[in-house]
Amino acid sequence: MSEILKIQSISRHFGAVKALQNVRFTVKKGEVVALCGDNGAGKSTLIKIISGADTPTKGEIYLDQKKVDFSSPADALEKGIATTYQDLALAPDMKVYENIFMGAELMSKSLIPGIRVLDKKQMKKQAVAYLEKLNASVKDADALVNTLSGGQRQAVAISRALRWNAQIVIMDEPTAALGVKETQGVLELIRQLKAQGVTVLLISHNMEDITMVADRAIILKGGMKLGECDLKNTSPRDLGKMIINGERPEDGKMF
Repeated sequence: MSEILKIQSISRHFGAVKALQNVRFTVKKGEVVALCGDNGAGKSTLIKIISGADTPTKGEIYLDQKKVDFSSPADALEKGIATTYQDLALAPDMKVYENIFMGAELMSKSLIPGIRVLDKKQMKKQAVAYLEKLNASVKDADALVNTLSGGQRQAVAISRALRWNAQIVIMDEPTAALGVKETQGVLELIRQLKAQGVTVLLISHNMEDITMVADRAIILKGGMKLGECDLKNTSPRDLGKMIINGERPEDGKMF
């Protein structure tokens, strides 16, 4: 797999507070990488920078081996990085297809010259196609978002990211407050993204979820990168020990 994202010596200071210090790592195309750490570790600040919501004090971001600077989340989205936060930022009283195409509505010509109207038929058709691509349980593009389950809303948010042709999807606590069945559905959505070659950055406090879907974990502590590990043979318990103690359980050495 080729490298799609490179975080090079990123630091973010708020006055005397050093939220991030010299964080660096790379992510390959189609990889699922978890950003782990306790509260205050720097995860939120880091994803704000990667998603264009904040700018680093120093350091650089490379996308497809090209240096990028984001002026806003919209700018990052145009360059291929989409973020789904815990609240999902969906419009609950709007329909599924309206949410997926929000800000990127399809238009068609009307019978009146020079007048264009919303192409609802095409948007519904494409919305269903995006949802089917994820094997989502949402079948009705006309359904109001406020009638959907938490897992189904995640599918709508991810479909919106796919609509923008996102190469990287950042998912912030995607299974928080979800039941067991809905959580499994969201984890399957992540697997579907990986299968389609979409890179996922996953932020979660749930060690079991992380070890079930992520390829690697980047562990932060006090704004610094403590280490990283392959999760192929790592248990949730061992990952938790790494985050808390900063050492590999099997040999007690720092990693």
